[in-house]
Amino acid sequence: MMFRMRVAHADDLAALYEMAKLTGGGFTNLPPDKPSLTAKLDRSGEAFARSEESVADDLFLLVLENVETGHVRGTCQIFSQIGMRVPFYSYRVGTLTQHSKELGRTFRADMLTLSTDLEGSSEVGGLFLHPSERAGGLGMLIARSRYLFVRQHRHRFADRMIAELRGLIDEGGGSPFWDGLAGRFFGMNFQDADEFNAINGHQFIADLMPKTPIYIAMLNDAARAAIGLPHPSGRAAMRMLEHEGFNNDGYIDIFDGGPTMCAVTGRIRSVAEAREVRIARVAENGAPRTIVSHGTLSDFTAAWGHVDGDIIDPRSAAALRVEPGQTILVAPQ
Repeated sequence: MMFRMRVAHADDLAALYEMAKLTGGGFTNLPPDKPSLTAKLDRSGEAFARSEESVADDLFLLVLENVETGHVRGTCQIFSQIGMRVPFYSYRVGTLTQHSKELGRTFRADMLTLSTDLEGSSEVGGLFLHPSERAGGLGMLIARSRYLFVRQHRHRFADRMIAELRGLIDEGGGSPFWDGLAGRFFGMNFQDADEFNAINGHQFIADLMPKTPIYIAMLNDAARAAIGLPHPSGRAAMRMLEHEGFNNDGYIDIFDGGPTMCAVTGRIRSVAEAREVRIARVAENGAPRTIVSHGTLSDFTAAWGHVDGDIIDPRSAAALRVEPGQTILVAPQ
């Protein structure tokens, strides 16, 4: 089967909603709520239609489509500038060092400090692949297609890119971090807060949480152990981010404690090393498989393909609607 990434349309709502119901909670960028998803599709449509090549408060929503059947089996999102509508809060993990002359000892305390350091960054998020399609490199296709889109529209994105990874969720659907910290200040469990967060955002947490630093030693064992750890389903995504040049700079999500990865946008591997190729011929070739994109804005598509010099294979050419004389973008191996 052949799959391609393309721009999401209004008639993808039903497919997005069905996938949202499979996320298992804690996936705030893909809420199982049709009005919220409709708002995302509308906002994305406005972003793709905007002609100015500048950074704005845009959301670009892409979907993974089975070329043969037309079925949507995955999705991802790119936010061009976070924190423009409401403040973007994170916890920054740091250390406070104090010395006692009387005791002759130095004490180092790990702390969580509420921060808006990442405000104004671009963000890649909302990546979800249908459980029945988790093979054949489709997760990598979804992830890396975002960076090719950023490369094609570099002036629309900030100089820093972040990616928030979902934190640990226990077998009962609860969050050890939420229960050990934020849950103590709110009259709702993690599942209720998760649903509210997915639809309304987590500004309510920032509004009501104490603004003073929090000593990590005062949290229970489960909450401490969850700080900065991704959900098991997100470990592969974390490795892909690290391969692209993202680092864990000590920021975590204020909701579930998952790590926030950061990178310099222009140094992301698939942004910095992607190459433009003007296609001369469509023909079978023995080149290794790589991710290829074609088109800009609403015409953007990406797929796995074989590119040997200026020759592209017929299947990916058809999926991308590429003809001789047109230019493609080829991701590094």
